[in-house]
Amino acid sequence: MSLKSISHQVEFCVVGGGLAGMGAAVAAARCGVKTLLMHERPMPGGNASSEIRMWVCGSPQLLETGLIEELRLENDYRNPNSNFAIWDTITYEMVAMQENLTVLFNCSCLDAVTENGRIISVKGYQQTTQQFHEVKADFFADCSGDSILAPLTGAEFRIGREAKCEFGESLAQDSPDRRTMGMSCLLQARETGVPQKFIPPKWAHSYPTEESFPARNHNMGRTQNFWWVELGGMADSIADTEKLRDELLKTMIGIWDHMKNHGDHKVDNYDVDWIGFLPGKRESRRYVGDHIINQQDIESGVPFYDTVAYGGWPIDDHHPGGIAHRGSANINIKLKSPYTIPLRSLYSCNISNLLFAGRNISASHTALSSTRVMATCMLLGQAAGTAVAVALKNGKDIRQTALEDYEEIQQLLMDHDCTLPGFRRRIAESVKQAVLTGSCGDPEVLRNGVDRDYPGEENAWSGKNGDFAAYEYEKETAFSTIRLVFDSDLDRRIIGNSHLNSVAHYFLNAPERKTPETIMQSFAIIADDREIIRVTENHQRVVWIKLPFKAKRIEFRPLDPEAKKVFAFEVR
Repeated sequence: MSLKSISHQVEFCVVGGGLAGMGAAVAAARCGVKTLLMHERPMPGGNASSEIRMWVCGSPQLLETGLIEELRLENDYRNPNSNFAIWDTITYEMVAMQENLTVLFNCSCLDAVTENGRIISVKGYQQTTQQFHEVKADFFADCSGDSILAPLTGAEFRIGREAKCEFGESLAQDSPDRRTMGMSCLLQARETGVPQKFIPPKWAHSYPTEESFPARNHNMGRTQNFWWVELGGMADSIADTEKLRDELLKTMIGIWDHMKNHGDHKVDNYDVDWIGFLPGKRESRRYVGDHIINQQDIESGVPFYDTVAYGGWPIDDHHPGGIAHRGSANINIKLKSPYTIPLRSLYSCNISNLLFAGRNISASHTALSSTRVMATCMLLGQAAGTAVAVALKNGKDIRQTALEDYEEIQQLLMDHDCTLPGFRRRIAESVKQAVLTGSCGDPEVLRNGVDRDYPGEENAWSGKNGDFAAYEYEKETAFSTIRLVFDSDLDRRIIGNSHLNSVAHYFLNAPERKTPETIMQSFAIIADDREIIRVTENHQRVVWIKLPFKAKRIEFRPLDPEAKKVFAFEVR
């Protein structure tokens, strides 16, 4: 007797449901692509999930928009106390409730069939149902982090650090090696009103003195998430994961014992709230695409012609020795400006229908130390899913699409609120043909194709209850869609850490998470003399209204008592 096998036929299969895989699957599905997401864990989110609990970082200079901002804002609205169980339900909702998307949780990809340099199908085993799932698709994306489809398909990949001579990278090694950044098991503590006792297990490591942690800040604080408790860079970051997890647990618990029981670390009233048993990884296999991003690419900030995403996190290269290394845990070189990432770095150089997104993109080790953070990874996923949608629409393979249709991909990404530095969104023809009027200011910025402010460049119209902006046409015209973009305070990344999806620890009297006050919460749409929709509890930056109607005049009316910014108002 054999186990049951279920077959699926889709257009796009995504393996790996971290933020990158979520971005790829949701972006494609929203473009009408029949999509399947295979994820080996019980909930999506990867390193951002409650199993690992790394907060979502990205570009310090330019907060990301698109799907990642949608997630952040939903979390702000529904999760005031930064509860990880609530966060998990929000990431789950984004994929599980998405039209055109089938999700297989607890399903590990373990095999693939290829033919003439093309993937025909992948197979996964779902441990909860004890069933196999075979998925046939036109395109596949590997967003699994460890690049499981590389050894299964023969896709070209790399592990480790390049030599200086390969790309001329000043931060690279004199000679190449297979060392990587390590992995971490995190700990969260909760502040209480009374002293809390901690008794370590006998198997935990002992760290009796401060000399145990040279160059490692271990004072409790709002940004202390113990990222430096890291191992694995000197070992095999895939094959050795289980024994590295055991060592990380011994280390992390030993560090908490040190803080509680050896010296005054001002944590008497703190209790352990959670310890991670699933290591969060930084680096393993990296695919090889038509372009390998390198140090010069990210330091120069020169846009690629086929830009589909951007990053800005510092060059943050962790020493492969991790906590065993007695010197600094990492180098951290801040970048002057964001850099762009080309589509050519998101598809395989030798497997014609394989894309990838996340920490496994086509990048050198040095460049990876910046591109690997999760907000950037979700942008990469959204780019990959959008590229697949365009390839399917035009009946082309992904390389041909990248060479010929990159502008179409860029416009679709920007329409779905993905900022692309140096590029401008084209507005709909239906908007160009209208006369645009407003009760205050100059409403022309509502159709200038730039959906955020930049330093010294404001692109928003402001209005409050009693104001309006309206499109007028020579004759009654049919419409089906209204697109609005509001102000979610994208500077919140620059002035603090309120953009983060989670907290490092739970402090007494910590401020609650809340929707940015800059977002317009209430508004109405008037078609000629009738109100066709009224919204009173908006908490998102981008609002799509799908509603067929005919009108000669379409008016947007803010209803908030205080003036709020609007970046875009379009009717199509």
